[in-house]
Amino acid sequence: MAEELTGWLLDVYAGGSGLTLSLLEESGRRLLLDQSFPVSFYISGGASDLRSVCRWLKSQPGRLRLSRVERRDLFSGPLTVLEVEVQRPADQPRLFQQLSRLYPSLTYYDADIPLSLRYAARCGVFPLARVSARVEGNRLVSLAPLTSPWDLDPPYPPLRILRLEPDCDPAHDEPGGMFLSYNGFRYHQPFAPARALLINLRSILEREDPDLILTAWGDTWLLPHLLQMAKEEGLPLPLNRDSSGRIIRKAQRTYYAYGQVIYRGAQVLLSGRWHIDVCNAVMYHDYGLEGILELARITGLPVQTVARVSPGTGISSMQILTALRWGVLVPYHKQQAEAQKSALDLLASDMGGMVYQPTIGLHADVAEVDFVSMYPSIMVRFNISPETVGQESPTAELIPELALVVEQEHPGLVPRTLAPLLKKRLALKRRLADLPAWHPRRTSYKAYASAHKWLLVTCFGYLGYKNARFGKIEAHEAVTAFGREVLLRAKETAEDMGFTVLHMYVDGLWVKKEGL
Repeated sequence: MAEELTGWLLDVYAGGSGLTLSLLEESGRRLLLDQSFPVSFYISGGASDLRSVCRWLKSQPGRLRLSRVERRDLFSGPLTVLEVEVQRPADQPRLFQQLSRLYPSLTYYDADIPLSLRYAARCGVFPLARVSARVEGNRLVSLAPLTSPWDLDPPYPPLRILRLEPDCDPAHDEPGGMFLSYNGFRYHQPFAPARALLINLRSILEREDPDLILTAWGDTWLLPHLLQMAKEEGLPLPLNRDSSGRIIRKAQRTYYAYGQVIYRGAQVLLSGRWHIDVCNAVMYHDYGLEGILELARITGLPVQTVARVSPGTGISSMQILTALRWGVLVPYHKQQAEAQKSALDLLASDMGGMVYQPTIGLHADVAEVDFVSMYPSIMVRFNISPETVGQESPTAELIPELALVVEQEHPGLVPRTLAPLLKKRLALKRRLADLPAWHPRRTSYKAYASAHKWLLVTCFGYLGYKNARFGKIEAHEAVTAFGREVLLRAKETAEDMGFTVLHMYVDGLWVKKEGL
């Protein structure tokens, strides 16, 4: 018999014959539900290659459905592709990896999209969405969202949080125990004897059943240490809520970006509940747990994932989500190369932001004029997106200083992605300006606005990033060209009003006027 319930969607991940959903019901029940969820990826190429691919796919185990369909490429328009539908989401990554190694010359779409984004696009839900669900036993029949990721005051679920922290930094000393905090209690538990610690921790996990394990050095030291102790003692440690799920271990990595070497520690991800390591979470010091939850809501990425990835990955995920909802194919690799330019064209187009050297000296009666999210606002206002720049149309607008136009008739993918984010951030800033300093919502609003700021800062760079799925250097140059024009107009307006402009820098200017 079907049961109707209301609650919050906490997580979605591959499991069983389809996917597993973690739901927190309003009554307090924690549910793990199964749902059938076939996923598809697409292949484009020559007819003989595609016939060879079909023969290989038909020889593979598992249930696959192959068909010719028409889909839309963002740049080239309608495209006939081979659709490969995989019944079990867990099988799709392995199948695609084998296929791409055998046929590297083919073009692949929608091949490496996170499962949470596929689910969000198809079902209209997102992490921490308040939902209504219809359930039969442990099987989800239907799911519908009751909230939007753009709500200013979303009803957050009453999460149970267990905090674990070694009693010293493992990088500098050997911890003798750890601090445990839950339900208003905090105490120290020594690591020796190991059996006593494991029995106590196991009891807390089973009795309290936390939704989130919040740790310090949990990825890089604490949880691997506890799991090793459990293995040596022969005592299972139920870190997962989902007993059939697995603990995912990801290796540490180092990469070079923006002139610096960046290190990301190893990761330990759980099934059925979240694990966040505050020492390995990107930007946790800036916007905390509330900012992480807000990012999960608007990017569609799982909470455990969004805590550990850069804002660039967040904005890329939002663009992928927009593309999926819009019916646009997501390329596996970036396809758009920079157009050929002469040296003079490069000098004219690649000038960056406007910088007006400051007037040296000590100045009084000075004011700062700062444009809120200037570059993202330009992208939305002038419809700057990889597929709109350079496209002629009756409503196309000339880009200042560049021999290019930008189409205005149809909203582009990037403006579609950024418009609701900009609107929400501006609404939050208005709320913060109106609320008194003591108001309890100020902390949450600041965390949300900070998380939004980093996404919006990154979105401009991603237009020109070499690996961006929907990047194009001409769109990047168009933004800076409009930015220079906007700042020059602001300078002229200030001077017409009797101000002296002392300094300009990309998205702000400093002005002086006696009696200001």
